[in-house]
Amino acid sequence: MAKREQGRKSVRREKPEFDQKLLDLARVTRVVKGGRRFRFRATLVIGNRKGKVGVGVAKGSDVSDAIKKAFNDAKKNMITVELDGSTITHDVAAKLGSAKVLLKPASEGQGVIAGGAVRAVVDLLGVKDIVSKSLGASNPLNVARVTVKALEMLKAPRAPKAEVAAAPTVA
Repeated sequence: MAKREQGRKSVRREKPEFDQKLLDLARVTRVVKGGRRFRFRATLVIGNRKGKVGVGVAKGSDVSDAIKKAFNDAKKNMITVELDGSTITHDVAAKLGSAKVLLKPASEGQGVIAGGAVRAVVDLLGVKDIVSKSLGASNPLNVARVTVKALEMLKAPRAPKAEVAAAPTVA
């Protein structure tokens, strides 16, 4: 019995670099002469909860293949956003196709007031307090992409007044 336990190796999985959330998984068909060919399309959001987030979409012959490809696509389309504490720096609105998203900073402790794809994107970005409204399209892929576009438009947070006053003046 002791030999059996010695032979086993304890495999510890290290924490992945990015967390991921599957927004949509769809079976898509292509009609060919012999019948239908089925594939899977995965829409995935990845982020490190510290200011990096990306959206990816890919197709594969099986679900795990589609998710793997979507993960790689999301890594390629990753953006970095500077946060102002637990929220965003200012109001921002973006439009992509017929999908519109409004994002507003919220006071600390208010929480994430967002739905669907917007919630997934801002959660994986690391935002704890935000108010949002999604208008137009309800397609998760379009809403996630327009949310990322809105986050790209954010400017860096301003320095606190104490730091501005302490900065040396040029004579």
